[in-house]
Amino acid sequence: MMDKRLEAFQRLLDVMDELREKCPWDMKQTFESLRNLTIEETYELADAISDKNTKAIEGELGDLFFHLVFYAKLGEEKGEFDVTSVLHAICDKLIHRHPHIYGDITVKDEEEVKANWEKLKLKEGKLSVLEGVPKSLPALVKATRIQEKVKGIGFEWENKEDVWKKVEEEIAELKYEVEHTKDSKKIEEEFGDVLFSLVNYARFIGISPESSLATSNKKFIDRFQLMELLIREDQKVIHELPLNVLDEYWNKAKKMTK
Repeated sequence: MMDKRLEAFQRLLDVMDELREKCPWDMKQTFESLRNLTIEETYELADAISDKNTKAIEGELGDLFFHLVFYAKLGEEKGEFDVTSVLHAICDKLIHRHPHIYGDITVKDEEEVKANWEKLKLKEGKLSVLEGVPKSLPALVKATRIQEKVKGIGFEWENKEDVWKKVEEEIAELKYEVEHTKDSKKIEEEFGDVLFSLVNYARFIGISPESSLATSNKKFIDRFQLMELLIREDQKVIHELPLNVLDEYWNKAKKMTK
């Protein structure tokens, strides 16, 4: 009897074949036309994870599975690759990059696993440990990945205190540019340095800067929308209110959402 997992995957492959053959929309799709849709689906999965909605996570994973199978189908039609070669390639790579599981290497913790991973990539012919950082990543996520990559080869701060000193140094440089030069290009550069150093500090205290900012964004949206509701309930128009009154409604909403 076929493994239920294999049976479900085969069903998806069969559906893909049929849609590609018969559905006008699916027949028209290309790598390029699917790209933005895949990015959108990935963000929808990220939203479901942030909301801790396991049912939504399940649904979004299905959408992504479909996209991955779709790309494999397009590769097969072009004679470049297919789902079999894709799956074997990732299995081969995972086995090669986990010598502590499939070889005779011993590691003591997660950090050593990451370090070995980056060293193996260089041995595979990569010229830079940063080659694997996607160009189109959102800047905050990209900063985190850059720092994680260089840490893997030992380019890392010794402790969080030194990192925080760097944060303070970058803030001082930003403040100087804002107050003295007023050069927008330099201010933008220094502001970026502050963010980059804060991402570094976040790593050292064990939090995700992306998740932290996402939480703050959601908290602000929830409070602001509650403030809007309170204003409407009082039969007032938000853009007609002075800032001091808006602050009163904001503080009220803040207390209600705590």
